[in-house]
Amino acid sequence: MHIGIAGAGLLGRLLAFELARVGHSVEVFDPASGPQAPPAGPGAAPRAAGWTAAGMLSPTAELESADAHVFALGLRSLALWPGIVAALGQPVELHQRGSLLVAHRGDEGAARRVVDLLQHKAPAGHTPQALDAAALRELEPALHGAAHAWLLPHEGQIHTVQAMAALAHAATTAGARWHWGVTVNRLQAGEIHTPQGLHRFDCVFDVRGTGARPEPSHSEQDPGFTHEVRGVRGEIIWLHAPEVVLQRPVRLLHPRHRVYLVPREGGHIVVGASEIESEDRSPISLRSMVELLAAAHSIVPELAEARVVHTETNLRPALPDNLPRVEQSRGLVRINGLFRHGWLIAPALVEETLKNLA
Repeated sequence: MHIGIAGAGLLGRLLAFELARVGHSVEVFDPASGPQAPPAGPGAAPRAAGWTAAGMLSPTAELESADAHVFALGLRSLALWPGIVAALGQPVELHQRGSLLVAHRGDEGAARRVVDLLQHKAPAGHTPQALDAAALRELEPALHGAAHAWLLPHEGQIHTVQAMAALAHAATTAGARWHWGVTVNRLQAGEIHTPQGLHRFDCVFDVRGTGARPEPSHSEQDPGFTHEVRGVRGEIIWLHAPEVVLQRPVRLLHPRHRVYLVPREGGHIVVGASEIESEDRSPISLRSMVELLAAAHSIVPELAEARVVHTETNLRPALPDNLPRVEQSRGLVRINGLFRHGWLIAPALVEETLKNLA
């Protein structure tokens, strides 16, 4: 088949890779200047949400705000990621060592509500496992100050920046063609319209995230559910702390917010992430910076000497129920609303969608 893909974020790259390597002719359209991470900061062009993510693969932890379908997609994706990474031909950091939930003394009520919810929603074998101080120290010696801890054993993490670059390279090697710097004005079954003209395909995939919302001046004949998509602001901080050793993602359960620390190779730790109902892409706020870093320091005191490498803000594409949606018809497939679950569920969502491709 001759397939057109609108959007070169995580979903677009996964689709291009999976479709091209089984012999389809694939073309991808995206306004970004190229396959590498675009610059962040004031005045920078919007970047795909997949770049600004810690890459936690956490089906159980996400049950706090997700449903059983997202959980099932997450488990399937955990099984798929190792094979995908092995086929990319470039190194991508991927670990499945579980993750930790921790809480300070005095925050037991807020923590208990989350843990009880996960124990209720998660199936046997995936519920949080309480850890005493000695067990926590054995797993993560760098953690101090947390009075309560739970292990979520079937979770992992992926280096999102490495994976985004490797997916584009592998898809190119498999024969995918990329139209960088090209905005999709509108699309419909079998057609993608750009300023350069009309492009016809056997099937079109719309995976543009917040960019899929129809513009008043270029509205699609049938926008489907894309008019419901909204952006949810997220902020993350990259730290360089080579003296701090963490083996797995750590979430601090706080009465007001969730703060996570995700280790990456090279002595880096990603700290995030705020979840703000706003479509503002401006730099990180003082309040977010102070709250996130103070919370991270409260459980890893060695971070006091960490260096702030950079900060990022971006918009997660979300639908009113914060759950993903696939709309599939002859010649057109729309996938959107991955919210904060993108890296967790994308491989399984792509697999499920391609099984139904006519």
